Amino acid sequence: MNIETLYHIFQQHPVVTTDSRDCPEGSIFFALKGASFNGNEFAQRALEQGCAYVVVDEEAYHQATDSRYILVDDCLTTLQQLAHYHRRTLGTRIIGITGTNGKTTTKELVSAVLSEKYNVLYTLGNFNNEIGVPKTLLRLTAEHELAVVEMGASHPGDIKILVDIVEPDYAIITNVGKAHLQGFGSLEGVIKTKGELYDFMRERKSGKVFIHAENEHLMGIAEGLDLIKYGTTSADDLYVQGEVMACDPFLRLAWTKDGQQRYEVQTKLIGTYNILNMLAAAAIGSYFGVSVEQINHALTHYTPTNNRSQLDVTSHNRLIMDAYNANPTSMMAALQNFRDMEVSPKMAILGDMRELGETSEEEHQKIVDFLSTLSLDEVWLVGEEFGKTRSPFRHFNDVNAVKEALQAQRPEQHYILIKGSNGIKLFQLPELL
Repeated sequence: MNIETLYHIFQQHPVVTTDSRDCPEGSIFFALKGASFNGNEFAQRALEQGCAYVVVDEEAYHQATDSRYILVDDCLTTLQQLAHYHRRTLGTRIIGITGTNGKTTTKELVSAVLSEKYNVLYTLGNFNNEIGVPKTLLRLTAEHELAVVEMGASHPGDIKILVDIVEPDYAIITNVGKAHLQGFGSLEGVIKTKGELYDFMRERKSGKVFIHAENEHLMGIAEGLDLIKYGTTSADDLYVQGEVMACDPFLRLAWTKDGQQRYEVQTKLIGTYNILNMLAAAAIGSYFGVSVEQINHALTHYTPTNNRSQLDVTSHNRLIMDAYNANPTSMMAALQNFRDMEVSPKMAILGDMRELGETSEEEHQKIVDFLSTLSLDEVWLVGEEFGKTRSPFRHFNDVNAVKEALQAQRPEQHYILIKGSNGIKLFQLPELL
């Protein structure tokens, strides 16, 4: 079946699913494959659960006498092609976001700001890969005036695949740093892959790129692009400029547009590093005509709920939750911010940083060495990689060992930074703290 015919079916049944356990009535099921499953095996179940059609890519699972079965060469490719066709048909203006750190928070902030004026579709959670991106695009309707689409990568070429599907009209790379080095090979590999978003914008020869003007890595690959700059310096060419006023523990910032009136905003985000995410949202909102009052309202009221830069207050402690992900760049930023917070006593529970490849031992040792320069009251390190370091700090093999220690003796009235890669599962700790 060609994409045009499939798209006609999609217009009649504009909901797609890739999970046979979640089959809205009248939806279309795409039988994707994974390392340990074959979606084709669940096609019949999807029909029984309420799907109107199933898209399969193995002849053995195709029932030719049943018109509800659609046979294609590859289900994932077809899903991506359908999303691309839908995106082109609607022509919605799309802002594409990628970056090593901050892309999800920036996506949330940009969406909050733009939603003050527009009907905005945006990536839910961190569904930013080769499956999540097309599923996001297929949620677009004619009523949406703008879309904010997050794109993630762990290997060279990942961003190119996604931008070719999304075809963004506007772009922002939040930053580049040391993450997924096992897949990218080096920081240079990270820069090249994230830069594939810039490459697309350069090829399309139109559209704006929002850029942190003080980031040498980004400015170094931005030649020939139409730039809208934001930052924290006093450079004359900044569209939006800002500075940290306080972070005790929530960030308070001041910002100006085109060097005019200065505005102060009290946020609900932890971390001075979030100033750049805030300024990016202010720059994008300003460009799209969102008023200063609306921008400030959105930035003030945005509350994180995804274990990113959020403060959880329990009856025993105050937890700085940043346990969704971790890499050397974000870990160092979190520790520097924690160091600068004028609170006490301080405790850090840090988990391994995953997917660093050959650099893992070196990068974990750098974190331990930096921790040794801080005056934290207590430090707990969790995971196999931290276990390989030369460290004076208490070490636990896994989160279960930490939970046992907390059940035996829980810290009281501490500010506790909790950060690590999602696979270390430090998100299980707050209920014990």
